[in-house]
Order: sequence, then structure tokens, then C-alpha cells
Amino acid sequence: MKDILQEIIATKRSEVEAVYAPKPSLRQALLRSESGIIAEFKRRSPSKGWIKEEGRADIIPLSYQQHGAAALSILTDEKYFGGSDDFIRAARRSGVTIPVLYKNFVIDEAQLYAAALCGASAVLLIAACLSKAECRRLMEKAHELGLEVLLEMHSEAELEYADLQPDLCGINNRNLGSFVTDVEYSFRLAELLPRDAVKVSESGISNPATVRALREAGFRGFLIGENFMKTPDPGQSLKDFITQLAH
Repeated sequence: MKDILQEIIATKRSEVEAVYAPKPSLRQALLRSESGIIAEFKRRSPSKGWIKEEGRADIIPLSYQQHGAAALSILTDEKYFGGSDDFIRAARRSGVTIPVLYKNFVIDEAQLYAAALCGASAVLLIAACLSKAECRRLMEKAHELGLEVLLEMHSEAELEYADLQPDLCGINNRNLGSFVTDVEYSFRLAELLPRDAVKVSESGISNPATVRALREAGFRGFLIGENFMKTPDPGQSLKDFITQLAH
């Protein structure tokens, strides 16, 4: 007779092993990619309300992958962005194999375990939300769990966080207090970051010409969400964007 308890424990062991298993690298994906686009699954925004309330995590992320995304960003905050950790699980179950960024306001180690458990490759840490000591501690724990860190900065004062040597340095073009967006933040701060940093420009990017200019300024990653999510077919919109970028 089959021992059900032993079967359950064996399953749990495999689930825990998956947390520590190597994950696809966001850093390497951006360094290899010609487009560098991190396509974001974002259903809602605090400033704009619902962008795509009916958006399905088992359809759109895979479509992004099929249409050329270098990596994905999936919002997991529920209250303000209509997200869920289950969206990353759904994306992985649908066949997504490229790196996935766990996009949330991470302030505690528990959230890092949640990110690892749901199948993320990397987590976002936001300088504006954390002291430098807290950021260092969370980064070390993330690395223990096999997660890369995209460290997001917005002001010149926050650039000191780059001393922590995160896997990727992000410049958020959106002020998280006012939600005013200006891509000039990326151009202005890029030259102040370490030369060897893998730089990611986040928010407010809607034109292939802007991506070309940002790449000239040293950026390798470009996080784009609303520009695709507000269209009827986000995956096709990404494909069209990449086609324009290539020309």
C-alpha cells in the first residue's frame, strides 16, 4: 500500500529544492539581448486606475515571451496594482522560461521567500523604501535564495546605494511620491552610476527612439508596461515596438 505521507513529504522536498535551484539570470538576459526590453504585466496603477482589469497572467506574459521580450516584470502588489504572487506561478505554468522580476515594494525577508517560491528570478529593491543597511541585508538574503537584485534609484542622493553592487542598477523615471514621470532622470543619472553597472531605465518609455537614445547613454534594460498593457494585444504591441526599434 502506498504511503501517502511519504509521497507528500517527497513533494514538499522537491518544492523546497526548487526555491534554491538556479534561476534564469535577468542580468545575463539583458546583456545578451538586442532589445533589452523587460515587458511588464501590470493590470492597475495607483494614479491611473485599471489599465487592463481582465488581463490574464496565463496569457499575456507568455505572449510577451513569444514576441521577443528579453525578460518580464510582474506586479505582485494586490491593493495598489491589482497584482498577485499567483500571477508569476500562472506565467510559469503557461510556459514562461525567461527571467521574471518580482515587482513589489519589498521591505521584509518574508517577501523574498515569497518571490523565490512563486518562481521569480529577481526582485526589485527600492532605495526610497529602505535604509542602506536594510537594502544590504535584503540583498544578501536574496542572493542566498538565488535571486538577483534590481536596485531602483530615482535621485542623485540615492545613487550611493549603487555602492552595494547590486546585480542591476535601475533608474526609475517616475517619482513614487507624486507619480510624475520624466525620462530625463535616466539620462541625467546614468553617467553618475558605476561604469560597469548593468543599467535599467524604468517607466515612461513609449517610443523606440527613446530606447535607442537610452542605449547610447549606457542602458541595457528598458522596463515597459503601460505602453503595451493599454493596447488590445500587449504581445503584438511589443513585437511591433521591437520591429520599429530594429529599424
